[in-house]
Amino acid sequence: MVEANTHLIKAKQIHQKAIVFDGHCDTILKVMNHKRTLEKKSTTGHLDIPRMKEGGIDVQFFAVFIEDIYKPDRSLKRTLQLIDCFYREIENNQDDISLVTNYNQIKEANRAGKIAAILSIEGGEALEGDLGVLRVLYRLGVRLLTLTWNQRNQIADGIGESRTGSGLTEFGLKVIDEMNDLRMLIDVSHLSETGFWDVIKRSKTPIVASHSNCYALCPHLRNLKDEQIKVLADKGGVIGITFVPNFLTQEKRKTTVKDVVKHIDYLVEKVGVDCVGLGSDFDGTGGLPLGLEGVDKIPNLTEELLDRGYKEKDIKKILGENFLRVFKEVIG
Repeated sequence: MVEANTHLIKAKQIHQKAIVFDGHCDTILKVMNHKRTLEKKSTTGHLDIPRMKEGGIDVQFFAVFIEDIYKPDRSLKRTLQLIDCFYREIENNQDDISLVTNYNQIKEANRAGKIAAILSIEGGEALEGDLGVLRVLYRLGVRLLTLTWNQRNQIADGIGESRTGSGLTEFGLKVIDEMNDLRMLIDVSHLSETGFWDVIKRSKTPIVASHSNCYALCPHLRNLKDEQIKVLADKGGVIGITFVPNFLTQEKRKTTVKDVVKHIDYLVEKVGVDCVGLGSDFDGTGGLPLGLEGVDKIPNLTEELLDRGYKEKDIKKILGENFLRVFKEVIG
């Protein structure tokens, strides 16, 4: 019993010292649809400020997700509505959370005891085929663009259109170039495999898969194959392991925190610890693994990593240092 308590204390100490950086959540859509606010601890959904504090979250990407009914001709308006919702939540909770757009602002927010919130967009249909829109969204604080969701858009095909074998469109190539010039993070989660390889060839900077897992462990279209994992890691990027049960295993059973760590183990074994991060997809999925039912449960992941024999320095890389490194390198 004493040994178990000592182990738990060590895990808590590591977690408290670590920068915990989550690469993806869909909470803003839930707030927009009047399900709840960031301010109040909720008994529904997965993420709010009180639970983020309990989970030790230091940096959080908040994704703007455009529902199908707004595609394609109302995507930009819906994007702006969601960004407005995000800004209002930040303004209402200024003592606890800050919008950040660069590395120094992350450090400043954390030093002030605040959560650093980064704005991202899930789905390039938000651009409506216009690079000027991309530049304006950048000025509004957007620092990551997930190029597609599952469908085809003006940039590329999502994983739901993989049959055609199409890669980036001509507009898509221009988007990659413009994002490189603006210093935005390019996210290949949801992107078709052919599109992925086009991004790898085109981008001059590291890329991320903000919320994707390993195809070899769970052969779902949303997961990355070994060749994709290797080249993304070689390019200096990061893969945010997601907690979505369907992307963890195809076995008909309840998933647990151990299933998440199996994907982390696999990445570490294949390409090393430097490409591994967290991409929960909180509020973007229904069920979650036992032990990771909400953002307040993230410390359970640290304990499991310690149980698996991970050293403190590697646990800290997985929890956030890797995402922070790529953010600093690409965005500055």
